[in-house]
Amino acid sequence: MIKKLAHSVALATAMAFAWTGCPHKPYDVTAIPPPRSAITDYNPNTIPSPPPVQYSQPVTEQPVMEKPFTMSDWAPVPGALDAETIHFSFDSAVIRDSERTKLQAVAAALSSDKIANVMIEGNCDERGTEEYNRSLGERRAEAAREALVSLGVDENRIHTTSYGKDKPVDPGHDAAAWSHNRRDDFVLLHPKTGA
Repeated sequence: MIKKLAHSVALATAMAFAWTGCPHKPYDVTAIPPPRSAITDYNPNTIPSPPPVQYSQPVTEQPVMEKPFTMSDWAPVPGALDAETIHFSFDSAVIRDSERTKLQAVAAALSSDKIANVMIEGNCDERGTEEYNRSLGERRAEAAREALVSLGVDENRIHTTSYGKDKPVDPGHDAAAWSHNRRDDFVLLHPKTGA
């Protein structure tokens, strides 16, 4: 009985060895590196920097923004364009053909004076509300602006404002005074020193 039991134990042991075999490392298998926390000589400063990015076209600087127009940076040239004032029909912002030569004269003045700008001041007669006349004065100034641009003046050199009925040149209250006050005045501007 003891012999039988010893024989069974021996047989079981032999089978266990035969089943598991000898431990060995498999061929062509890459070992997995230990986790980073386990690496004792890790230094982030020794990681090489990536190569610089090469651009196919040179990188250009951002464009310099032009300084916005501020009237305080400009000085009016007194009387320079007084003779070129244009006049309008009642309740109209349409430039009459008879006024076109004056606009050409303004364009010529700006063409010969490259540093100058112009302010167009739209005006109305005394009839109508303040708001309506402000709007009409602005439309009159814009009409002259568009005409100057069509004559080749750079639009960035032309500025507009409306005085409505606030700046009459004729204080009268009749048709003659009203016709004088329905107008666009042109003010030639030069940059102030240091502006």
